[in-house]
Amino acid sequence: MTDETKALATELEKATGKVNELGVELKGRMEKGEKGINDLKDQVDEALTLMNEAKTRLDEVEQKQARRGDDGKVEQKSLGQQMYESEQFKSFAENPRNGSRATLHVKDITSATTAAPGSAGALTTPQTVPGIVAPPNQVLHIRDLIASGTTNSNSIEYIRETGFTNNAGAQTAEGALKAKSDLQFDDETVAVRTIAHWVKASRQILDDAAQLESYIGGRLMYGLKLVEDRQLLNGDGLTGNLKGIIPQASVFADPTAMASYTVMDQLRLAQLQAVMAEYPASGHVLNPIDWAIMELSKDNEGRYIIGNPQGTAQPTMWGLPVVTTQAMGFGKFLTGAFNMGAQVFDRMQASIAVATENEDDFVKNMITILCEERLALAVYRPEAFITGTLAAKTV
Repeated sequence: MTDETKALATELEKATGKVNELGVELKGRMEKGEKGINDLKDQVDEALTLMNEAKTRLDEVEQKQARRGDDGKVEQKSLGQQMYESEQFKSFAENPRNGSRATLHVKDITSATTAAPGSAGALTTPQTVPGIVAPPNQVLHIRDLIASGTTNSNSIEYIRETGFTNNAGAQTAEGALKAKSDLQFDDETVAVRTIAHWVKASRQILDDAAQLESYIGGRLMYGLKLVEDRQLLNGDGLTGNLKGIIPQASVFADPTAMASYTVMDQLRLAQLQAVMAEYPASGHVLNPIDWAIMELSKDNEGRYIIGNPQGTAQPTMWGLPVVTTQAMGFGKFLTGAFNMGAQVFDRMQASIAVATENEDDFVKNMITILCEERLALAVYRPEAFITGTLAAKTV
């Protein structure tokens, strides 16, 4: 850990402690029905903003350090280029006999992109397009929010604290019986699951590297990512599915019992609920329609509240990244400490394989292209995640 990282970590720890302290005080005073606590609410708002800013800076520094190589630059090759340049692929293309195969293992599924989507049909004379077509900004997915890990097993087992009765107190008299507290634990086990799909294609695809690159990166990987998002969010844990975060998350309950709030206020209150559970939130997940509605919201003078028609910044809300995915139902949300409350374990990172599966495929010049991964999701602390229906509260 560098000096800069240590300093930011210390700053985040202090800011989180301040938020917890003010949150507890605010909750206690509201339970007593005290009036005139607007100043205290403002202090909570300011402390939470400082905490989120410190965490964002820490995340940025850690991401830069992880990406930095010896010379500060990392060469990125597309999935199709890696496949086309591999010795297994060259050998397979020269002699695609029955039963042979070529396999490419992808280190990080979130980095598998394609320069230009295309079809697998026959090509005509190439046409050169002047200039450079810039790739779009990387779109965040659910996996990008969650801590990552690897495993060599077919399941993940961990022990989770499920109950704590705290009876600590001062001894009333010399020789008196001291208070007894209780702890309760449960074993949790999650299975490694497989996500995969495949297509048939003609051998002519092998004769054109650009077509193969587009086909693999543009379709199979995209489809795998869509299913992965849905599984990480909503998987029911049955019949080969992952046990997703939403089925295990806590239901939204306003910690402040405010008389009214907007849907954007509601996301802020969900952040506070996560903080009160000792897990500062690290992101929001919304349906693209709900996020568009928020960005298009205007005040009484017609000015955008958070949206900017000319803006290109990464979507954020209350200092946290916003992931938009159709895996999240319209009118629903998920806020939580994705970086602490859950972890994805890769048993087999995303791989692309091509092969002739049977004699019939061989004589017809057909190949099978398979995209596959094996992974497990461990949700360590369900209370670190807050889910619910987006709904403004009015007086």
